[in-house]
Amino acid sequence: MATITKRELSIKITDQLGLNGFKLSQLEVLEVVQTLIHEIIESLAQGDTVVMRNFGAFKVRETKAKIGRNPKNPGKDVHIPARAAVKFKPGKEMKEKVATSLQVIRERKL
Repeated sequence: MATITKRELSIKITDQLGLNGFKLSQLEVLEVVQTLIHEIIESLAQGDTVVMRNFGAFKVRETKAKIGRNPKNPGKDVHIPARAAVKFKPGKEMKEKVATSLQVIRERKL
């Protein structure tokens, strides 16, 4: 399975925009990507939900406090405090596109 980095994503976006007649440098596109990520993080930190049609929705949820076990010492209980966690729910277009990728994933494992 391939991993796409922020830089590689910026290069792909720059190339696609170039094909559509937009002249932006990779550095400018990288700055836009970084700004987008920053704004999503800031919105989530304020407790807001971030929704991008056809992509998905990011939402902050509270995980409840619980008692866990220390794997090195299973007889001892460990208190795990409540915390905020980001949950992602994919949008319709993403779900449909990813649902058709099972064959590609299986071929990459070979």
